[in-house]
Amino acid sequence: MGLSPFYLPMRASSCWAHVEMGPPDAILGVTEAFKRDTSTKKMNLGVGAYRDDNGKPFVLSSVRKAEAMLTAKKLDKEYLPIAGLAEFNKASVELALGDNSEVVKSGRYMTVQSISGTGSLRIGASLLERFYNRSRDVYLPKPSWGNHTPIFRDAGLQLKAYRYYDPKTCGFDFAGALDDISKIPEQSIILFHACAHNPTGVDPRPEQWKELAALVKKRQLFPFFDMAYQGFASGDINRDAWAVRYFIEQGINMVLSQSYAKNMGLYGERVGAFTAICQDVDEAKRVESQVKILIRPMYSNPPINGARIAATILTNAELRKEWLEEVKGMANRIISMREQLVSNLKKEGSIHNWQHITDQIGMFCFTGLKPDQVERLNKEFSIYLTKDGRISVAGITSANVGYLAHAIHEVSK
Repeated sequence: MGLSPFYLPMRASSCWAHVEMGPPDAILGVTEAFKRDTSTKKMNLGVGAYRDDNGKPFVLSSVRKAEAMLTAKKLDKEYLPIAGLAEFNKASVELALGDNSEVVKSGRYMTVQSISGTGSLRIGASLLERFYNRSRDVYLPKPSWGNHTPIFRDAGLQLKAYRYYDPKTCGFDFAGALDDISKIPEQSIILFHACAHNPTGVDPRPEQWKELAALVKKRQLFPFFDMAYQGFASGDINRDAWAVRYFIEQGINMVLSQSYAKNMGLYGERVGAFTAICQDVDEAKRVESQVKILIRPMYSNPPINGARIAATILTNAELRKEWLEEVKGMANRIISMREQLVSNLKKEGSIHNWQHITDQIGMFCFTGLKPDQVERLNKEFSIYLTKDGRISVAGITSANVGYLAHAIHEVSK
């Protein structure tokens, strides 16, 4: 049977005919190029996921034990409430703010389970878009995590920026940040990375956080903290949450995103939380009611398995102790790789100052390498990273750190 004579014209006038091919994702593009490379020495320094010292994905022992405990309970798979698993939400806010937090004790907060950090940020952005009637502007550090921009933009907010990273020092542009923040219109929204700034690895020191908090308070800005790396940055959950807790102590209310992708290795389980700090219990209840109304048409309710794992670890004393040791071990491996990279660069005879590599913290490092140097690393050494010179330190191992240092030295001489 032949094709209808109307077949081709109908195809040409498809309602999707005007849709253009979107640009490829920068990180996924790095991974694709890495996969195509046949070199035995190839390295993928683009991926934002922890790897052990053999370069393999790592599942925490505490996670395996929690899974075994949950399997033994033979729990059902019924829907969670819209706000998620209650014990997970309570454990999350206590992890973020501390067990003795005045906010937790007074109950002037609301926490809902989210689909990891990205989902948490989107819930917060949607809440601000609908109910924060003082400003439509969100100020992001420059640079910020690539997904921050589309998350806030797609929620209907206006994106602005403040200076953060200084390419000359590969460190924090404190003076620039203070200058820009002092000029932000009052009551605007400002986003901070609580620790292990992604993509630069550059964090303010406590005394700098104090000045930032004073300025935020003076300008009546509304902080949105993104805390994707609590425990994973320094190995200490309290140290990594210091800025968040300090701002609250100063009487600054905020919203907060948490993720358990990195610090529990629960990447594919999509485990996160969103918290709003409110004036009192009544306000917290009203805000929670509206957050549930926002969540319902998005995804109805969150997935159950990952939240159960995280809640089991956080509420079981033995597992929590083991998890804290494991997260410290992951952080220490990252710190060690930074130190070994700098040490090997010196052995190679590099005359550049690489101190920023050890000054920075967390999974990512802004090396200061230029796009042409990155291209040489790709082509000549089969080392893959994003064009801005950002590397995932988790991709470095004891076995390949010497090769990486040699390659960096060769392209930066």
